[in-house]
Amino acid sequence: MGIDSMKVGKIMIIPGVVIMIMGVIFHLQGQSIVGPESSFMYSNPQWVTYGIQIATIGGVIIAAGIGLNFIKRN
Repeated sequence: MGIDSMKVGKIMIIPGVVIMIMGVIFHLQGQSIVGPESSFMYSNPQWVTYGIQIATIGGVIIAAGIGLNFIKRN
């Protein structure tokens, strides 16, 4: 039996959401909006960029999972 692509799509969406949320948190920490001031990410311009990149990767994973769900339905 093969793995159902609809299940794979749903399985991909959950980690994609988690990764996207983490990216947003990292971005906000880099901008000094959230997080403790003792964090190495706090007020660090590199983490503003890293957060955007991580959130984008999460979005791509979510889009791939949604795409697999649509492919299976058709």
